[in-house]
Amino acid sequence: MQLPKGKKIYFASDNHLGAPTIEKSAPRERAFVQWLDHIKHDAAALFLLGDLFDFWFEYKTVVPKGFVRVLGKLAELADAGIPIHFFVGNHDLWMLDYLEKEIGMKVYREPKEFTFNDKLFFIGHGDGLGPNDKGYKRMKKVFTNSFFQWCFRWLHPDIGMRLGHYFSVKNKLISGEEDAVFLGEENEWLALYAKRKHQEKPRDYFVFGHRHIPLDLAVEGTARYINLGDWINHYTYAVFDGKTLELTAWKRG
Repeated sequence: MQLPKGKKIYFASDNHLGAPTIEKSAPRERAFVQWLDHIKHDAAALFLLGDLFDFWFEYKTVVPKGFVRVLGKLAELADAGIPIHFFVGNHDLWMLDYLEKEIGMKVYREPKEFTFNDKLFFIGHGDGLGPNDKGYKRMKKVFTNSFFQWCFRWLHPDIGMRLGHYFSVKNKLISGEEDAVFLGEENEWLALYAKRKHQEKPRDYFVFGHRHIPLDLAVEGTARYINLGDWINHYTYAVFDGKTLELTAWKRG
């Protein structure tokens, strides 16, 4: 993809809408909607790198209650011809095809490579990558198992959603709350993962979410590892103008 003159590509992740409650996350949702409204004028594409919701599960005929404002704004951007790419995170593992059909998002469940203006990007949510994180990796295998999903779907939505939201907030293994501290460049496991992938095939940018910390670290040479932070404490995002990728913060009005 070659960016048209004056257009940009935007990246954001980890809104966790609904946490700790829908009511308490409403100000964050409004801030994110304001940002979406701001970028729609020059966005060539929007990348959402997971955990837009703190818990998301799609029954065949039922979708989670709430989030009307952000879903409506995303639909507006899609209707305006702005491609929206969504990478499933560990809190929205059970996203199926509702948002693809209703809004027109392209949904990914694994990291993916893109080329913009001859710059090579490697993009993903970031969960379960790199060394360690073994407890979460085991849990993810269970949660993505089709039999386990089938069993959960038999719960009444009122019970299933309440149970899922409870564990999403309370389970530290899922939330990653205890890991939201900088470990140092030599111990940041997504940075180590980026360095290993760069050895396999050089890229210009490795862009992830999940860590809830805004980071811009060297991988090798001019290659960079960017972590997008979150929209809980930092309100950070990245923007690519065709030449460079910059990590910045939204100034809430």
